[in-house]
Amino acid sequence: MKTTIQTVILFLLSYQAFAQSSLPRSTPEAQNISSHGIHHFLDAVESESKHEMHSLMILRNGQVGAEAWWSPYGPESKHTMYSVSKTFTASAIGLAVAEGKLKVTDKVVSFFPESLPATVSPYLAGLEIKDLLSMTVGHDKSFNQEVFTQEDWVKAFLSMPIANKPGTKFLYNTSASYMLSAIIQRVSGESLLGYLQPRLLDPLGIAGVDWETDLDGIAVGGWGIRVKTEDMAKLGQLFLQKGHWNGKQILPESWIEQASTIKIMQEPEVSPEKMAANDWIQGYGYQMWRSRYDSYRADGAFGQYILILPELDGVIVITSETSDMQGLLDLVWKHLLPAFDGNGIIEKNLNKNLRSLSLVPLKSKPNKKLEKEISKNTYHIDKQNSIVSGFNLKFLKDKSKLTLKVGEESHAFLLGSGEWVLGTTYRKGPNLFHFAQNQLEGLAPFKVAGSYAWKDSETLEIKLKYYESPHTETILITFEGDQVEIVFKNSFENREDWPVFVGKAL
Repeated sequence: MKTTIQTVILFLLSYQAFAQSSLPRSTPEAQNISSHGIHHFLDAVESESKHEMHSLMILRNGQVGAEAWWSPYGPESKHTMYSVSKTFTASAIGLAVAEGKLKVTDKVVSFFPESLPATVSPYLAGLEIKDLLSMTVGHDKSFNQEVFTQEDWVKAFLSMPIANKPGTKFLYNTSASYMLSAIIQRVSGESLLGYLQPRLLDPLGIAGVDWETDLDGIAVGGWGIRVKTEDMAKLGQLFLQKGHWNGKQILPESWIEQASTIKIMQEPEVSPEKMAANDWIQGYGYQMWRSRYDSYRADGAFGQYILILPELDGVIVITSETSDMQGLLDLVWKHLLPAFDGNGIIEKNLNKNLRSLSLVPLKSKPNKKLEKEISKNTYHIDKQNSIVSGFNLKFLKDKSKLTLKVGEESHAFLLGSGEWVLGTTYRKGPNLFHFAQNQLEGLAPFKVAGSYAWKDSETLEIKLKYYESPHTETILITFEGDQVEIVFKNSFENREDWPVFVGKAL
């Protein structure tokens, strides 16, 4: 996914008056960060990779030295965090420990006596909160599908077999993170988000957050929080400052230490060569990953990162969509890490140049005759299990309007040629946890940006970028007389066999 120097909003600002809830702004060089290094990082992302960047924020000494958003993403855009959510969830556990509501050695079964299986195995009986936190439940496989497709996720989790003694073996476990959320709700009487709001979010000036829930209103915990880039930076800075914020201790310093240090190694017998090249085997704390170069991070699917660099007094925040998360981190280590030595040529025009960055919209050549014919029609899709039951397209003066029929509902999207046209929709976009019960319910309307282009004389390509998530939906429609074929693709499933749905003009 290529970007071009066309419309990203990037600010490298001198300090000015920001709202009290905002982080103070500076310039790279004022914080001993090389703007030349930032330029090289962005150039490498643009020219050497397929990473799609959505935002970047670089902090040092508590100051924002550089920040960027690739249009249509912007400073006020929330972003789906995926597993960065886990660090927020673990922070709630840390707060509950400090308030005496629980201990990390408490047995998980003690919180849910009504949800236990008929036979409680010794390993389940011995499972502790700290095993949930450190991804050492003892499962021998991921049970995401088995848990999140059920109506009662707590009961489903507790019924899954535990093959290994808890605390002894690492297995990344999103359902374990959900159980942390359920525990918080059980001991506090509040939702995870409600519990965090006055204790963590309000003190940091984080507002407008939403979080996906299960059918019982329990926040999913392991994914599903949507926050802004600056909100991510604030959490990273809080960890860097060992829980201190504006003269107050928000999170206990002891919890920061526990969460950020190694509790389990992912591959204890790994070779030195692999250890030196892989940021996913450096050790795991409490819902946080250790990284190379004495750093640690909150980490979400498709390239959502809060990188904390204690030795450099720095934080690097990235939102993106990439299928090569290690590759994106490699570029950070190659270009941004050396930038913290402050050496290099000052890029005097960096601010001006980077304001023109953008995610590239589709741009079309005219296809007037076919567009006129299509605009007269409504198309019915034959296949019963199709994503849509029908659609119509209206070609306007400089835009087009796509209306998708889903059951009894209609969803309209404005599309630009050579530009993104912004709008909102109640139609759910692509999501990694599409299979989960209650997925994305209650969070609409979703922000969406659309563009279109004719791939050839008969095939129209449409891109819908759901820009409060990492993902893009591509729709290909081929017209032949009154017959149509329509294909829906998402931006993260690498497959060749996308279903083709057939229909015709009514």
